[in-house]
Amino acid sequence: MATRASVKTMCLSMVVLGLVVAANAGAANVTGEWKAKFETQVGVQKYTYTLKQDGDKVTGKASSDIAGEKREVELKECKLEADTITFVEVFDFQGNEVRIEYQGKVAGDEIKFTRNVGEFATEQLVAKRAASAATAPAEGAARPPARSGVPSFGPPVALGPDDKAAFPPAPAGFDTRRDGIERGKLEAVEYDSKTVGIKRKMTVYTPPGYAKDKKYPVLYLLHGIGDTELGWTWTGKAEIILDNLYADKKAVPMIVVMPNGRASAEPAPANPFAGNAFEAYAAFEKDLLADVIPYIESHYTVQADREHRALAGLSMGGGQSLTFGLRNLDTFAWVGGFSSAPNTQPVRSLISEPSAAKEKLRLLWVSCGDKDGLMSISKPFHEGLTQMGVPHLWHVDSGGHTWPVWKNDLHLIAQLLFKDKKDWPAASTPTQGPSSQ
Repeated sequence: MATRASVKTMCLSMVVLGLVVAANAGAANVTGEWKAKFETQVGVQKYTYTLKQDGDKVTGKASSDIAGEKREVELKECKLEADTITFVEVFDFQGNEVRIEYQGKVAGDEIKFTRNVGEFATEQLVAKRAASAATAPAEGAARPPARSGVPSFGPPVALGPDDKAAFPPAPAGFDTRRDGIERGKLEAVEYDSKTVGIKRKMTVYTPPGYAKDKKYPVLYLLHGIGDTELGWTWTGKAEIILDNLYADKKAVPMIVVMPNGRASAEPAPANPFAGNAFEAYAAFEKDLLADVIPYIESHYTVQADREHRALAGLSMGGGQSLTFGLRNLDTFAWVGGFSSAPNTQPVRSLISEPSAAKEKLRLLWVSCGDKDGLMSISKPFHEGLTQMGVPHLWHVDSGGHTWPVWKNDLHLIAQLLFKDKKDWPAASTPTQGPSSQ
C-alpha cells in the first residue's frame, strides 16, 4: 500500500509531467521545408528554409537563390518558443560577417517573418510550408498570391520638431508626360574611361531648345546600388520631371548627366552587393573627375567651372554625391544627397574647414524619407553640419526608401540649382546653419 508521502510524490510528478506535455503541445510544428519569394532592394530573392524540430530545439539550413547566385548556410541560434521561431543566417561579405536575424510567427503552414539584414534593411516576408508529394495541390489548382516585402533599411528613426519638409511636395502629375510642351533630348553616350580601362556608358539629357552657341550648367545625377545609367530615366522619369519644370519656367535650363556609378571593368554581378561592389562605387570618384567631366566639357557647350557644376544622387549615389562633392569643392559648388546610403563618409572627415565650405558651397541639400531606415545616415549628417555651422537645406520627405521620394527630391532641387538664393521658391523651413548667401 502506498504511503501518504509516496502518493504526494506521485501526484507532484504527474503535475510536472503534465506541464511538460502541455508546454510541448503548445509549441508549433516547424519540421519540414518552408519556401519564400520576396522583393528586396537588390532584386527578387528565393529562399528554402529546411527545419528539423526536436521539442523546443530546432536545427536547419537556408538555401537561397538571389538573381541566379545560389548559397546555402547552416542556421544558427535557432529557438522555438510556443509559436515564435528565431534564428540567424550568417554569411561572409567581402571578409565581413553579416548577420541576418529572423523572427517569425508560425500559423499552420505559414511563418510570417521579420528579417533584419545587418544594418542595411528590415524586410517582411511569408514562408509557406512546402507540400509533400501526398498533399501537393493538383496541377492547375489556384495558388495563393506570393507576398513580397519592401525593405525599410532598418527601424524608423525618431524625428524631432525640426525634422520636416523644407518645401511643399511636388504637385500631382509632376512626373507625368504632358502633351503640347517642348521636350528635351536624351542621348546614350559612350566614353573612354582611362580610370577603368574600358568604354563606359552614360545617359545625357539636354534641355528643350538646346543650342550649341549657348553655354549651360551641368547636373551630374547619380543612381543607387544595383542600378545603371538608365535608372533615372527608366524609373525616375527625370526627363519628364525636367521637361515639366521648363514648361512652367521653374528651373534654369541645364544639361543633366546620368553616368554609371559602378566603375569596374567586370560585369555587374547579379547580386549587386557581391564581389567588389563598394570598391567599384568608391572608384567612380576618379572616373567622374578624370573621365566623365572632361568628356562632357569637350562634347557639349557647358559653363566649365565649379559655380556651374552640381552633383546629386539617391541612396548609394547620394552617399557618393555627399562624399565626392564635399571632398572636391573646387569642382562642385552645388551638392545633394537623397536618402544617402552607408557609403556616406562622416561629415567631419569631409569638411575640415567649415569656413571654407561655407564660402564655397552655393547649395548643400540633405534629404530623406520619414519612414526610411537610412534616416540613420542622413539625420546625423545634417546634425553634424548644423554643429559645424555649415549652411544646408534639410528636407524630410514623406515616405520610405522609394522612387516617389527621390523623384520629389529631383523636382525640388532642380528649382534651386544655378539660381541666386533670392530667386528660390519660398521654403517651409529655413536653411540650416548660418547663411552664406
